[in-house]
Amino acid sequence: MSADGAGKIRFLLDGEVHEVADCIPTTTVLEFLRERLARTGTKEGCAEGDCGACTVVLASLEDGRVRYQAVNACIRFLPTLDGKALFTVESLRTADGALHPAQRAMVECHGSQCGFCTPGFVMSLYALYRSERDPGEDELRHAICGNLCRCTGYRPILAAARRMYAYPSAESAHERALPGRLASIRVTREKRLGGPDGSYAAPVTAAGLAAELAARPDSTILAGGTDVGLWVTKQQAELPHVVYLGNVAELATVARHDGMLEIGAAVSLSDAFAALVGEFPDLAEIARRFASPPICNAGTLCGNVANGSPIGDTMPALICLGASVLLQSAGGTRELPLEDFYLDYMKKDLRPGEFLRALRIPRSQSGLLLRSYKISKRYDQDISALCAAFALELAAGRVRSARVAFGGMAAVPRRAPGCERALAGAAWSAAGIAPAAAALASDFTPITDFRATREYRAKVAANLLSRMLAETTDRGAAASVWSHAG
Repeated sequence: MSADGAGKIRFLLDGEVHEVADCIPTTTVLEFLRERLARTGTKEGCAEGDCGACTVVLASLEDGRVRYQAVNACIRFLPTLDGKALFTVESLRTADGALHPAQRAMVECHGSQCGFCTPGFVMSLYALYRSERDPGEDELRHAICGNLCRCTGYRPILAAARRMYAYPSAESAHERALPGRLASIRVTREKRLGGPDGSYAAPVTAAGLAAELAARPDSTILAGGTDVGLWVTKQQAELPHVVYLGNVAELATVARHDGMLEIGAAVSLSDAFAALVGEFPDLAEIARRFASPPICNAGTLCGNVANGSPIGDTMPALICLGASVLLQSAGGTRELPLEDFYLDYMKKDLRPGEFLRALRIPRSQSGLLLRSYKISKRYDQDISALCAAFALELAAGRVRSARVAFGGMAAVPRRAPGCERALAGAAWSAAGIAPAAAALASDFTPITDFRATREYRAKVAANLLSRMLAETTDRGAAASVWSHAG
């Protein structure tokens, strides 16, 4: 360990600085809390970020203000706490033993039965309490959509979410001191951890990241860990060298220039979706349904794109919008259309030592009709059976241009060329789109798996075009009868 702190991580817990230098880089926050600190209030349920029993809250300093966000401790690697503050359910204990408003409300509204999931719910509510002073009903529901309970049916938990705001505001001494304490442990230099069980590097510049990957092209690039974490917890994968990009400030920006919306590789899904929906309001539903707040607070949009899953929910819309990927290596940068980035199942046009630096999306154009639909067995927190996106321009009741893309219909997310050709020049009517819907059968040969049969996927893909027609014509009132889940 070096004397200047480059060989250790530092984070705040209950107002005290914790320094760690001897951890395996893939140690999860959950493991550390339970096995090293005996903080057993944080539970392990699924070990994949699904159930929310492990929810904790991270606080970071952004533009001089503290931002509180719920995350899943079960798939969060410990070194990524560097420079942040961690709150667990034990952190809410006050000096006089009084309950935090989120805890008090859960008790008074009978929001807990067996109690296993309760700490996770409390921490999701705590994050909301610290972030929103007057949330609406949708915000209350969304805040806990990543927490599962098998006992209460959620009604009393939602009642607790409403009631916690009726109590006097609670702020501990270490919360009041948090801005200064976070500033004192701000990450300003590259961090390295290493040992026989794996090594970890966290550069602070894009050039440093490129140099690290050039020297170790076999590295595992870590952003939010919402997928990489499962490699460890579910597949017991060993990751010899992890390179974390979350400390690279220049990758954590959202910019608008040259007619483009540019989203950096370290921008969380929460912030990326806020930017996307601000530019394209019709993507609000796909953004809300993508994943729970703890997953979106940790994961990144660029990470989802770089993962390359054929059922990634963001790629169809991005492809329809003409997005491109900006790739960087020690040798320079290159840009290519997102649709050309995917070569085959889980294979990308990504060279050794190269990383996805940013996504570039053309900004909203007047008259563009955009829709993206997710079809899944559950409305919230489920993997898609298929995901569709349509971007159309109309003129005098006819389709002037069309871009159509699907996920879950092929080995990679991709466009539907036959459907696009049939739409071009066609009347925007039920009769006009019929050949385009039929053309999807030639564009794709979907598979049958446990999420859906090939016949179901093919039928729904065609029906989604009809759904868009219903939503964008005088038949729009009929759109309300369409189911959002499969």
